[in-house]
Amino acid sequence: MRSIRRELLFALLGAMLIALLLGAWATYRAEFQQADVLLDYHLRQLALALRDRPFNAAGGASLQPNDSEFDYSIQVWNEDGVTVYYSYPPHVFPNRAQLGYTTVQTHDGPWRVFAMQSGGEVIQVAQPMSRREQLAAHAAWQSLRAYLLLFPLMGVLVWVLVGNGLAPIARLARAIGARSPAAMAPVSEEVPIEVQPLVRALNDLLSRLQSALQAQRQFVADAAHELRTPLAALQLQAQLVERASGEPARTAALAELRQGLQRSARVVQQLLTLAREEPGAVAVSFAELRLDSLLGTVVEDYRGLAAAKDIALTLLITAGDGVLVGDAVSLRTLLANLLDNALRYTPAGGVVRVSLQRQGQSLQVSIEDSGPGIPPQDRQRVFDRFFRREGVEEPGSGLGLAIVKAIADRHALQLSLGTAELGGLAVRIEFPPATAAVPTAAAAAAAV
Repeated sequence: MRSIRRELLFALLGAMLIALLLGAWATYRAEFQQADVLLDYHLRQLALALRDRPFNAAGGASLQPNDSEFDYSIQVWNEDGVTVYYSYPPHVFPNRAQLGYTTVQTHDGPWRVFAMQSGGEVIQVAQPMSRREQLAAHAAWQSLRAYLLLFPLMGVLVWVLVGNGLAPIARLARAIGARSPAAMAPVSEEVPIEVQPLVRALNDLLSRLQSALQAQRQFVADAAHELRTPLAALQLQAQLVERASGEPARTAALAELRQGLQRSARVVQQLLTLAREEPGAVAVSFAELRLDSLLGTVVEDYRGLAAAKDIALTLLITAGDGVLVGDAVSLRTLLANLLDNALRYTPAGGVVRVSLQRQGQSLQVSIEDSGPGIPPQDRQRVFDRFFRREGVEEPGSGLGLAIVKAIADRHALQLSLGTAELGGLAVRIEFPPATAAVPTAAAAAAAV
């Protein structure tokens, strides 16, 4: 399992270790440069100390030539090029010296050499570069040793500081974990700035969850209230069937019972449909579909009902293919509910007109009828669940338009009610450009 604290610890310690290594390298380079300058000064001072000393060419010998404690090599030549003094074997360096500072490669490695002329003699003092590097490394180690010894302590401090920095998240987690399932109050935003986006997102989720739970409770309460009456009527009708004394009375009671069962089944079906169309209730994947074909199928399904009521049902499509993206089942339910309401409330001999047209970049479906319509003051309330206008004799549950509104909201459709040219109700559904799709090759082939 991932741990932010552990990852921060490793990341910070790794960064500190890299910085320490870079600092060690920089310190070593600085110490080496300083040691180089200082030791060059020592070479020159040693050469100057030998300029007034008399040397005898006959006694050209080395003082302790194999002394390992002596880091310098000294050679002195007279004006004839004869070595008059040396501290190391004379074959180590070239016999001809270059005045000033030079670096000479030998079989023992590179040496730093300083040569000067004093009178008729040439004095050359040399020191191995390896010794200089040892002195620089030792000086760098003395400077960095304290930091290396403090590195474990720094790790402990980083662990503690990271833990203190993450403490607000732990307190927030404990506060949320201590809440009851019914607590939907927003979480306090008095937290560090880095945690505030998380808290705001959580509060937004709690707000939406609270709204969903309230809608669910309201839905259950409304459903229980709406089903109480038909269930009581079914019980009464069942008792009438039991008490019927003759066959005609029994047949009439059974017919009433059958109608009651049909009404109850319709209410239950509408409740299930409404629950399905609630936001987030069911994961539905939108797909490309043709609105003209879907609308034509719905209209054909209601031809029989229109003919039975002697209603002229017409369909006019001027929008071409009407290709869009959506859930075909839900959109079919939306169109069917609207058309069912139009036919149900239109008197015999009336007219219901359905059309599909394009308004700019949008598609628009209009369903108009010659029925009584809906007064303007009730046009917003008819989308509420179980709302029934006073004086309406047509049986219903008040869920049809609520289902239509839920589907329209789910598809981001613009739904409006108005007065039709036929005198009744005009319902218009506008499919915005975000829903309307560009016809594809598959849709074009299907239209052939």
